[in-house]
Amino acid sequence: MKKFRGKKRYFRKLWRELNVEQYNLDFGQEGWFDTWHTHLDFYGFGNNSMKIRREHIRAHIVLYNSLLEKLRTFDKPYQLWIGLVDEEAGLDAVYIHTPNPNEDNFPLKMEDLNWDCTVPNYLKDLINLSEFSVGHYKWESNNHYIIHSKSNGIKL
Repeated sequence: MKKFRGKKRYFRKLWRELNVEQYNLDFGQEGWFDTWHTHLDFYGFGNNSMKIRREHIRAHIVLYNSLLEKLRTFDKPYQLWIGLVDEEAGLDAVYIHTPNPNEDNFPLKMEDLNWDCTVPNYLKDLINLSEFSVGHYKWESNNHYIIHSKSNGIKL
């Protein structure tokens, strides 16, 4: 893979997009989400460097907290979580799920999700474990971690 050039400009743009209300989602009366999600490291730059991966995870956490703040005025039940895939940074995302007209699949329940897992070292200083729960499950050969607020939303 080619060297990742322009990191400062790339991350400046990423943080600016998070601050400009790009994720101003419709939380109105008719608003609903069917596992809506967004990938902040769409191209998987974090696969090449833990420093780059951790900066993307920080951005996911900031987006999560921003969406959590907006969901406080949402009068329907919701699930909000960060999904991280150890082996593929491009699959990391923030998800929102609510009752929706597409399918009767709320709340989502993930089978084999272990909430008593060992938190990976690269997450320990990024996540306040008194506020967030970290769960783990294996799908195919990939390790997935779920980060969820302990006090907001419905748990997976």
